[in-house]
Amino acid sequence: MTDRLSFARALYDAVPLYDPKRTPVALDLTDNTNLWGLPPAAERTLRELPVARVTRYPSLYAAELKEALASFVGASAEHIVTGCGSDDILDSAMRAFGEPGSVVASSEPSFAMIPIFAQMNGLQYVGVTERRDHQPDLDALLAAQPRILYLCTPNNPTGALLARETLERAVREAPGVVFVDEAYAEFSGVSAIDLARRVNNLLVIRTMSKAFGLAGLRIGYGVGAPALVREVEKSRGPYKLNAVAEQMALAALRDDMDWVQEHVALAVRNRERLAVALRDRGYAPLASHANYVCVPVARAVDVGQALRARGVAARPFPGLPHVGDTLRISVGPWDLMQRFLEAFDDATADIYGTAS
Repeated sequence: MTDRLSFARALYDAVPLYDPKRTPVALDLTDNTNLWGLPPAAERTLRELPVARVTRYPSLYAAELKEALASFVGASAEHIVTGCGSDDILDSAMRAFGEPGSVVASSEPSFAMIPIFAQMNGLQYVGVTERRDHQPDLDALLAAQPRILYLCTPNNPTGALLARETLERAVREAPGVVFVDEAYAEFSGVSAIDLARRVNNLLVIRTMSKAFGLAGLRIGYGVGAPALVREVEKSRGPYKLNAVAEQMALAALRDDMDWVQEHVALAVRNRERLAVALRDRGYAPLASHANYVCVPVARAVDVGQALRARGVAARPFPGLPHVGDTLRISVGPWDLMQRFLEAFDDATADIYGTAS
């Protein structure tokens, strides 16, 4: 490690670079992206994009995309802010609303970047273990007096859906702003956007990386009261969504919604089919409302390594509260799920010494 720079910010000393330590494999089921591929109109747009779209700067604040996203979610453009992935929205929103030293509270387990974003922005992170029913411990979260309260629904990695009454109470009683991360909302059919349009302290964060199959383009957006999203927009600045990404996202929203909805339905169907296959093998997968299955598996890290040795990757989560070791498996076409199950059977037989 190099010596610390004397002019570097001290609060960054303990901020790690994100490093999931994942070697490439033939079948990667760790990222929960769309394994069916790219929406056709978006792909056509990429192939036919005029050179001028690349040689000139993109639009200041993606006004055209805001209109399309607003139509998709049932809001108006003034309720929308865009960003370079939902990560960018989260980071910018923490910067917009967090004063130095103020509290960011989150239920755990959840999105691993939240404590890192809090640390990067000079905020104090408070993590509160979720209840046994996989709902947040809202009493404990509110007791932390958070300037920012982060909730994820469906939650990553468990796939649990946040109860509506819990959300409404959080918005009603939180002393600051509530962030609701809906990266997987398309697979649940449930959203807090109707509430975000009516109150001024709720920001719903979404992405086009999952259901829309555009993860490599990094398109995220937030939905909230106009005054709220304006503050996030100030924080993130202009020209932050590249022109190619904006045009491909517009094509998907305008011309490919049937494709998106069809593949969301396939993901949901195969999620349930995979859960049944795991139950048939004696496992007890958690109820999921996302495009992945989280299943308790003894010695999950070892099983994950054994899977990788067979060219298949699933994400191990050792020691989840109230659950123990688990694997999170992204859902895709059934032939890929069959490949996973075959590798899983071999891997668990190797680790446990007997066929599962």
